[in-house]
Amino acid sequence: MGSMAQKSVLMLCGDFMEAYETIVPLYVLQAFSVSVHCVSPGRKSGDKCVMAAHDFLGLEIYSELVVDHVTLNANFDDVIPDQYDAIYIPGGRFTELLSADEKCVSLVARFAELKKLILTSCHSQLFLPAAGLLTGGMKCTAFGSMKPLIELSGGAWWEQAGVQSLLDITDCVKDGNFVSTLGWPTLGHTLRVLLESLGSKISSSKETQKSLLFLIGDCVEDYNINVPFRAFQALGCKVDAVSPNKKRGEKCATIVHDLEDGRQLPTEKSGHNFYVTVAWDDVSVDDYDCIVVPGGRSPELLVMNENAVGLVRNFVEKGKFVASIGMGSWLLAATGALKKKRCASSYGTKVAVKVAGGEIVESEQCVTDDKLVTAATTSDLPAFVYALSTALGLSVVF
Repeated sequence: MGSMAQKSVLMLCGDFMEAYETIVPLYVLQAFSVSVHCVSPGRKSGDKCVMAAHDFLGLEIYSELVVDHVTLNANFDDVIPDQYDAIYIPGGRFTELLSADEKCVSLVARFAELKKLILTSCHSQLFLPAAGLLTGGMKCTAFGSMKPLIELSGGAWWEQAGVQSLLDITDCVKDGNFVSTLGWPTLGHTLRVLLESLGSKISSSKETQKSLLFLIGDCVEDYNINVPFRAFQALGCKVDAVSPNKKRGEKCATIVHDLEDGRQLPTEKSGHNFYVTVAWDDVSVDDYDCIVVPGGRSPELLVMNENAVGLVRNFVEKGKFVASIGMGSWLLAATGALKKKRCASSYGTKVAVKVAGGEIVESEQCVTDDKLVTAATTSDLPAFVYALSTALGLSVVF
């Protein structure tokens, strides 16, 4: 998945940016060798911006849960728009502050002048009327509260037809060099549009569509499920998530681990809910090429469920691909999938890997051994997405 000429994206950041809309594009772009510079006004490389998860938790409006942070890797004052192929602005409350910042608005306007791609999500469409970019009836979508501002600014409001549930929200809209999306539910398709707009060719070594099944339960790690799930949607794969005790459309609660200063272990915080896409009784191993077990605490739940252990073992016995992230190896250990295999391991799974007959590769954070792909931690997700997509014969070439 190399690149003839590396593409580059500027991500405009700020406190309380939407975590899912930040980490998923960041890691997926990095997985396919796209350079991403994260900047924020008044801050330098190495500074942090706190992130928040926005989800509907039973109230009339979404709730905001403070999770972890993203570390900036470039200086705002050093940004030269000509050196980037696109600018991406996640949603979140920081957009209210920065859309009133003259330097930030001018930066977005400069990307428009250069005919660079501009991608906005959820609430970051605030920058478009602030920079006077919606005149002439440009099609634009966003979170519903943005509709009056878009129309008052001369834009044409667009929304996906036929939406009956959250699982139906999949599309974004592109008008010229502008891509806008309602928010994180659409990230799979949005990332595909972004990759293709950057000039990539997404292809498979085989004509048949690849299919992946994610095995999850409550307290699955938020990014462990969301990053690869949306990445493989973007690659055109059939992607499902199943949980032994839940029906299609039911929620699995997620967690985010935040390593705060001075603590030996990360603090566990509530993340987004993840929606199961297929009922347990409707799953057939023959319909999938790969099963993925994300980390978090859900593997501890799943390893006590005979049906979950049996499902993974069935994938192993049929010679299918099996993959895990972090604590997901706890479940793989119980199925025999790790025996005599080279594995990446987090500190939490070292004992499980050893007693299961696996060989821990300390020098690598993501390891492929035949049809087994393992990653050690959440920070290794770009390498994991790259390794698993390569193993499945998928490629992204610019």
